[in-house]
Amino acid sequence: MFHTILLLLVAPAAEPVQMAQLTIQQRVIIRVPMARKGKAPSRVAPEAAEDWEEKKGPRCIALRSIRGASIVVRNGVDLLLADEHRYRARLERGCDSIGFYSGFYVEPHEDGSLCSGRDELQARSGMSCAIDSFRRLIAAEPDD
Repeated sequence: MFHTILLLLVAPAAEPVQMAQLTIQQRVIIRVPMARKGKAPSRVAPEAAEDWEEKKGPRCIALRSIRGASIVVRNGVDLLLADEHRYRARLERGCDSIGFYSGFYVEPHEDGSLCSGRDELQARSGMSCAIDSFRRLIAAEPDD
């Protein structure tokens, strides 16, 4: 977000008028922490990829609802939401989720949402990957 301010410095009538331009840059970045094993709420206990069933997900997720993340599959990052839902952000082809093991950053869009096909996750290492899609995760029924 940029703000440009035009300054007009008024001088006495005998002196020339000076003009200056000042640009203020504001950048907001949101850090999403990884859920540590043993520290994540018990309601999101299943951690193996086979413990989750993927369903069709939304195009966007509200950033304010994301509370943490975890790495369960190679090409995605699981997002843990405040309302106890869980979504998998599938990453663009060629991106390996292991690069996000220590958390990641997102630059919020003015609509306050994280969207597939538009936004990307930025690892602390400098790597970034676009979000290809979101998948809703449902706890898989245990095989008896």
